[in-house]
Amino acid sequence: MTYQFEGIDHIQLAAPANCEEQARKFFGEILGMQELEKPPELKKRGGVWFSCGNHQLHIGVENNFHPAKKAHPALVVKDIKHLMNHLTDQNVPYQEDDNLPNARRLYMEDPFGNRIEILEWQS
Repeated sequence: MTYQFEGIDHIQLAAPANCEEQARKFFGEILGMQELEKPPELKKRGGVWFSCGNHQLHIGVENNFHPAKKAHPALVVKDIKHLMNHLTDQNVPYQEDDNLPNARRLYMEDPFGNRIEILEWQS
């Protein structure tokens, strides 16, 4: 083979039309991700982009939107306990899961009902 995959540039979650303010509040204000400027031609489609470490998380508008209940991004965090306290303070429900060895993780939903996994690898 003359090609190889080098990683993931971004993950996209679908959302309903006019989702931008809810996305900014949840991903930007509550989770603390920095919003990224979309190229002018793509702004017309709606949605919003955020940085997530060295990657990007895109919220894209989908007609006839249905939330993803099984497929999901898994975001790695440092100090998951602090994040869990913050989510509790912000009234964001989550469920802890201890089925993955050497990881502490939780599941939650974004404002549109999409499943999100957050984990911290344990040494």
